[in-house]
Amino acid sequence: MNFFATTPKGLELLLAEELRELGAASASEKLAGVVFSGDLEVAYKACLWSRFANRILLPLATFKAETPDELYSGVQTILWDEHLEVDGTLTIHFVSSHSQISHTLFGAQKVKDAIVDQFREKYQKRPSVADENPDLAIHVYLQRDQATISIDLSGESLHKRGYRLEQGAAPLKENLAAAILTRANWKNLSAEKKMLLDPMCGSGTLLIEGAWIAADIAPGLMRDYFGFLKWKKHDETIWNELIQDAKLRREKGLLTLPKIIGWDEEPRAITISFSNIERAGLKGKIHVEKKSLAEAFAPEPQGLFVTNPPYGERLGEFPFLPKLYELMGEKLKKEFAGWQAAVFTGNPELGKTMGLRAKKTYALFNGAIPCQLLLFDVESQYFVDRSPEARNARRIFKAQKSLTESDKKSAEMFLNRIKKNLKKIKSQHGSCFRIYDADLPEYAVSVDFYNDYVCVQEYPAPKTVDPTKAAMRLNHILAVLPDALAIPPKQIFLKTFSKDHYDLNDLENFYKITDQGKTFLINLTEPQYPVGFLPDQFVIQNWIRKNSQGKTFLNLFSHSGEMSVVASASGAETTSLCENEFYAEWTRQNFSLNHLTGKVIVADWSEWITKQKSRYDIIFIELPRSTFHLRKAHPEFLADISTLLSPQGQLKIVNYDPKFKP
Repeated sequence: MNFFATTPKGLELLLAEELRELGAASASEKLAGVVFSGDLEVAYKACLWSRFANRILLPLATFKAETPDELYSGVQTILWDEHLEVDGTLTIHFVSSHSQISHTLFGAQKVKDAIVDQFREKYQKRPSVADENPDLAIHVYLQRDQATISIDLSGESLHKRGYRLEQGAAPLKENLAAAILTRANWKNLSAEKKMLLDPMCGSGTLLIEGAWIAADIAPGLMRDYFGFLKWKKHDETIWNELIQDAKLRREKGLLTLPKIIGWDEEPRAITISFSNIERAGLKGKIHVEKKSLAEAFAPEPQGLFVTNPPYGERLGEFPFLPKLYELMGEKLKKEFAGWQAAVFTGNPELGKTMGLRAKKTYALFNGAIPCQLLLFDVESQYFVDRSPEARNARRIFKAQKSLTESDKKSAEMFLNRIKKNLKKIKSQHGSCFRIYDADLPEYAVSVDFYNDYVCVQEYPAPKTVDPTKAAMRLNHILAVLPDALAIPPKQIFLKTFSKDHYDLNDLENFYKITDQGKTFLINLTEPQYPVGFLPDQFVIQNWIRKNSQGKTFLNLFSHSGEMSVVASASGAETTSLCENEFYAEWTRQNFSLNHLTGKVIVADWSEWITKQKSRYDIIFIELPRSTFHLRKAHPEFLADISTLLSPQGQLKIVNYDPKFKP
């Protein structure tokens, strides 16, 4: 007999290979399915043992059906009493594609009418319709007005193994999980007694499918319903023999199961996993516990690290996901050397942030979402350096590679200005200074030196400037700077600014620099915070150095506390007002690096001012670039601030609004 097995897109080749192993005489892939041939035993084996199929269909007839009458007549050519008892039950699953009959409920009704009318005419009785566990499940596929009528031997989708009554927020279907594990070579790894670990296990589907593959457990063994069980041509003897053989294989396989472990940081996921594992007959065979990815480690020297992490499409957590994938990559490189890894993602761009080169990728679908399975050998030769320095070097190499002779001529003005400025400025200032500040309208960037680092920051281009040209000019700048400044590409940072929230709780990604004998932490990579040092404000810094001794100094919007450190080092008693705890910690660390002390306060400036009785000899204000609008409110603002000045006090303001006139 000829059969058709349906499967999710991307699994056709796996299913064809599986069906051949189950005894199919032939198996050829089609879109989302496989045509195969064999006897009834082969079809039963496919229902019981296929890890990848959705349905096993037995086609009965194919005919043209452009109209409802043609559909009705074609269905009546089949002798339905050979398949179904007159008092039995049936259900119709109707699928239509590019056909005249496009309404599936109408099509299913017409097929049902043809069948029951045939019974009524012959027996004066008719079968009834049952939505659940019918005696006969009939599948109709109408494509380009060609109808294929089949018996659905599986009855319902074979991905429903029977163990997953509860599931997490973003479930992975069982046959897709089995495909992921098969592509990751888990069958061979489990035979070698390697470990299986899922650090974000959710409801435990990958763990259970992995255990069933390793223990040679038939995926359909727990199911109590198949579409052929009350089919009139069902051979109960063959089916019972297959079931007994599967039970013996399960009993034997469970004796040699390798270690299988799952972690998840959500307690509810662990609870669901426990329930599913118990229903799957694997209690005591799989270990799951609450643990975050940050705590992940390799319990054994070798194994398979497999997971289906969030990828934005399903949980709406995209702003935080790059950090998650970066963490996963770092954990693999530091803790899982020598392991195999399989990461299933619907966002391949996130996969690139892991810092590992995949040895192989497979295109798969999770429902309608196109996904990729990334397979890794966790070995040092496949590690990609994801450090900011390495990213800098790659970005600049790419810019240099794309530079044409015409581009070089266009960038010559910028190059000449940089060289001229460098010669002039370096002789006048210390180790931190601004070398270029949008001197040429075409190249609207600032370029700052910080000891051994260079920071490039782009000014927002006016709406009149073509964004493509602006990006091209930025490329020119990055390409020529290493030679112009005689500095390695890895030490040239392109600093962007974003208002998006990032989960940054410490200063570990910041860099230490020194200026005028003092040490500062600066931010060259994190887009939500400024650099934290003002090389273009050397005039104010020098003034503070000369005039702060013995004075009281207030830094109203202290940010990193740079000016507070300068004042404190010059003998001032400093107070630094910060808008949040992160800036306060940044300020404290800058003080600590220089063995200085100063008062650091987290408060809203407007409320804080009204409660103050202290007076300050110097008040320094670097106005926030985006949260404070001084142009209209400055008289009131200056009046409020002036109440904090001592009689001979001085106020110094850094303001980034070019249209502001005091």
